[in-house]
Amino acid sequence: MKKRGLEKFNNLVDALSQLPTVGKKSAIRYAYHMVLYDSFTALKLAHSIEDAVANIKKCTICGGLSEDEICDICHDENRDERKLCIVESAKDIFVLEENALYEGRYFVLENLDAEQVERLESIVQSGVEEIIFAFSPSLANDGVILFIEDRLKAYTIAFTKIAQGVPTGVSLENVDMMSLSKALSDRVRT
Repeated sequence: MKKRGLEKFNNLVDALSQLPTVGKKSAIRYAYHMVLYDSFTALKLAHSIEDAVANIKKCTICGGLSEDEICDICHDENRDERKLCIVESAKDIFVLEENALYEGRYFVLENLDAEQVERLESIVQSGVEEIIFAFSPSLANDGVILFIEDRLKAYTIAFTKIAQGVPTGVSLENVDMMSLSKALSDRVRT
């Protein structure tokens, strides 16, 4: 039962506990710290969240995060346009970029709807020579890889995927950099 007079505190705890990997105990600790010990950081966090929600969207080309219609990576003329790394989530782009593991372009494939597949095919037509699948190993993702390869079989493309070493069922953001770097550099033909 929630105590009277603490409705605002409880609302903050409830909001924090909605975040991934934040349980009730952690949410209480965060709320307590923000409210009583570091209100400046709490207000800065609130402003940053509001600003990000209002201004960040998906890049219309790759599906990554951007403050503009087209992200900085897609704008970058120094990127290798012959290589296209297909990832499951925009978060995966951050993981790869943070560690400077890859110099090509990206494509976020969140689902196999017709619009996304057509956008992917359009990008491939612009001169892609290699598609790198940077997916977490799973049977479902193997099916996605087979579907994409079949859909793009009319093009002269080398299909590769990151090497094993990335554990099955683990997202890229949770893989150590040594394993991720090795998996990307030792990618194999699909």
